[in-house]
Amino acid sequence: MSASKDWTIDALLPAEMALRAEKIGVSKAHMSLFTLFSLGVLAGIFIALGAVFATTVTAPTMGVDPATGTPLATYLPFGISKLLGGITFCLGLILVVVAGAELFTGNNLIVMAWANKQISTFSLLRNWGVVYVGNFVGAILTVLVVLLSGQYTFGNGAVGLNALNIAQAKVGYGFIQAIFLGSLCNMLVCLAVWLVFSARTTTDKILSIIFPITAFVAAGFEHSIANMYFIPMGLAIKQVTGEEFWSNIGSSVADYAALTWRNFLLLNLLPVTIGNIIGGALGVGIVYYVIYLRRKG
Repeated sequence: MSASKDWTIDALLPAEMALRAEKIGVSKAHMSLFTLFSLGVLAGIFIALGAVFATTVTAPTMGVDPATGTPLATYLPFGISKLLGGITFCLGLILVVVAGAELFTGNNLIVMAWANKQISTFSLLRNWGVVYVGNFVGAILTVLVVLLSGQYTFGNGAVGLNALNIAQAKVGYGFIQAIFLGSLCNMLVCLAVWLVFSARTTTDKILSIIFPITAFVAAGFEHSIANMYFIPMGLAIKQVTGEEFWSNIGSSVADYAALTWRNFLLLNLLPVTIGNIIGGALGVGIVYYVIYLRRKG
């Protein structure tokens, strides 16, 4: 039996990737609400699991200051810690792409099908809205499960301390800064998904994801769906932990005064979501639409 002459293991070329992106965008836009929402919840869980992995791996070593007897956290060098956090966070998008789920940031590429008049504006916004809500539900469910597991107390509170510091840093950006950090992030996320469109095998998909996602995390860019876990996890730890935990990490609730639900929603999630749309839909989706799908003449 001879193999078909059309069969190949070569990666798709960019023009073919654009057609594949458009076809996938149409399919995503026409999913039932139940399927869309359920897959959105799964994606929120998957991204949160990547965040749990990254938070744990980059947690400090807890010791005691010999001079004062107070708890002392020792961190890895900044760049090494960021690199390890980026590599481990890749778990989230790998699960989304390979296991199957719907992620708001990656779905910004559906704009290619919309720009080419294959789906309506309503269908585009319906997908984004339902998936975004599903992602939020999945992330918050993961916060609840991780909190109940007590995983944040591991390492004598090191994981919880790291979660608190990550969350506090994320609500400390200015509104405009958060928009640009979100834009840069989703350019890389959508480029990772774009590279996946070229893939023929699971290995291809995983390798396509690792470098862009590691880059955005290591560089400190902002991902709205990841932040649906990172910041509520810090908020939950702040609100429910007892004196023993605070004593173990050498901090207090007062040290995290800026970590509030208001600051999460208005100073991070809102501007980062705006930035994600700008970077993903405009910075990647529309650019490749213009290059490869726009009808000439």
